[in-house]
Amino acid sequence: MDVSRAFSVEDLRRMARARLPRAVFDFIDGAAADERTLRANAADIDTVRLVPRFLRDVSATRVDTTVLGAPSAAPLLIAPTGLATMVWPDADLALATEAAAAGIPFVLSTSSGNTIEQVAAVGPGRRWFQLYVFKDRSITESMIERAAQAGYEALVLTVDVPVVGVRERDRRNGFTIPLRLGARTMLDFAMHPGWCLRVARHGMPRMGNFVGPRGGGDAQSHAALMNGQLDPSLTWEALRWLRERWRGPLLVKGLLSLDDVLRAADAGVDAVVVSNHGGRQLDGVGSSIRALALWGEAAAARVPILVDSGFRRGSDIVKAVALGATAVMIGRPTLYGVAAGGPEGVRRCLRLLIDDMHVTLAHLGATSIEEVDRRCLDLGGVR
Repeated sequence: MDVSRAFSVEDLRRMARARLPRAVFDFIDGAAADERTLRANAADIDTVRLVPRFLRDVSATRVDTTVLGAPSAAPLLIAPTGLATMVWPDADLALATEAAAAGIPFVLSTSSGNTIEQVAAVGPGRRWFQLYVFKDRSITESMIERAAQAGYEALVLTVDVPVVGVRERDRRNGFTIPLRLGARTMLDFAMHPGWCLRVARHGMPRMGNFVGPRGGGDAQSHAALMNGQLDPSLTWEALRWLRERWRGPLLVKGLLSLDDVLRAADAGVDAVVVSNHGGRQLDGVGSSIRALALWGEAAAARVPILVDSGFRRGSDIVKAVALGATAVMIGRPTLYGVAAGGPEGVRRCLRLLIDDMHVTLAHLGATSIEEVDRRCLDLGGVR
């Protein structure tokens, strides 16, 4: 598809929907249970209104900033997304490459299709690694060591998956890992020959970081290993355990309460990621933007705040920064982009978001993203 005809993330989403089998599209697009939190993420961002200011010289605007002490071309990161290779061969390599070209960090998922080492080999760029602490700590230790040896800059501990959420779209579609052919899926796949051809050429997606003696070589054994190793008994003690094994910056991802954020700050983490996992784990929880609106500034005074879940436009990202966030992580938007057009689709997605940030700043009367704060917002609609 011609991704130059995409003028928004929603356009890329429609293109991705057309290119992917329904079961695969719903895997990346769907969320838990009734998907109320998925909808709330976008709806609550809409309730935060921008306050424009005019008659100011905005002939030049800048969105570059500092994230974890190093330059970033925008307050934007590509979030960790598991099994991205389901939508495009070597998707993780494309995401990492385009993030580096755009001058922003990329976060690789534990359950990525491409491995820690393969992503590190694509060239220079700021790369972080997202981690789960498994029941078998030796698996986690191995991944920490691999990330350190491959030059990853930061470790992002995800804590909001004590157990796997119930995603009803996947159940209705009969979605499994690996994909299995049934009467419905066979017809669905047959209607998407381009996707089928790519899979035939490159093989069925698998979780690359689990390839080896523990995980075997197939996607089913990898998924079983990962799901079986999620540790619902994990406590704050895990942060101390990680600090003993990781010398670089450490972030905690998946917090929604101020108490948890402050406790993470007391534990000495370098940043937190306010997140509801895109609504994919527990339905009915509050949106990330609402949490920021309620206590973002107070939290940011203690520890740098990043945020994800529901951000689809550059103006959304500016709103998050105005509420105290250092930067925004995006997951689904770049997955839509890579599904729609491979690396070019990712490039298009990032360009749309960054260009929209520049336009938003100009209308706010700001020349730099650093000038954005709560004075740029009307929070009357936030409840």
